[in-house]
Amino acid sequence: MLWTALWLAAGACSAATQVVYPLTSLDDADSRYEYDWAVLRVALQKTAPRYGAFELKQSTQAMSPQRVAQELLTPGGRINVFARATSPELEQQYIPVRLPIDKGLLGYRIFLVRSADLPRFAAVHTLDDLRKLRVGQGRDWVDVPILRNAGFTVVEGTSYRGLFAMLSAGRFDWFSRGIDEAQREYIERHPSYPDMAMEPALLLQYPLPLYFFTRRDAEGKLLAQRISDGMEMMIKDGSLNTLFQQFKGESIKAGALTKRRVLHIKNPHLPPETPLSRGELWFDPVKGK
Repeated sequence: MLWTALWLAAGACSAATQVVYPLTSLDDADSRYEYDWAVLRVALQKTAPRYGAFELKQSTQAMSPQRVAQELLTPGGRINVFARATSPELEQQYIPVRLPIDKGLLGYRIFLVRSADLPRFAAVHTLDDLRKLRVGQGRDWVDVPILRNAGFTVVEGTSYRGLFAMLSAGRFDWFSRGIDEAQREYIERHPSYPDMAMEPALLLQYPLPLYFFTRRDAEGKLLAQRISDGMEMMIKDGSLNTLFQQFKGESIKAGALTKRRVLHIKNPHLPPETPLSRGELWFDPVKGK
């Protein structure tokens, strides 16, 4: 009996850590999070000698952003990690891994617009010019209060997929997207919305760190520390930048950021713990990395 108990205990200690991230859409054209989960996998791999084996998988049931947030608040919920642009509320509710997954690239925004409106955007040279045009965002996205604080009229959509239909229908004038998001979404969605275009000359920028978040319990604390340790290893050995260039490099080049008119706004909701002083964590548009 004693040997059996010891064997069972050893097996429990060596069991692989289960890491489950959300399925956010059943839409085959939704590739928004591929890079995030690739970073997560490498971070877990880097830490396997210290923390042990892991099993990384996606939830089997699609979840809205609101459902994702609720699942991570619920003890024993169906996921134990998600990736999201940070806010003070998120950092209070969950454990943040304060290392920007995409080096802050999400805060460099270009626009999906209607082709017929391209002349209107060509005439935009200042924030006041841009404020005359309505911006579309998802309901409760962290960008919404940032944009409203900057004086923009924000039209919120109830679903990610529906925002493209709203743009096409003229419910708003521009859909603010990260530079790689806009390019992928244009390719993925243009067949369904042939009147959609990528605006070629403007760049809206504000600080917007994208973090991994875990549940506020003992398991979540351990997982957050493991992800943090793994990402620090990736930063140090260059593998995070390699992955960043693999997934984002072509979009950065195609976005021609240095040739765009840059309009800056503040993020008044940026938590004070944001590691802005660590220059190696953040994207440099001049260097393109």
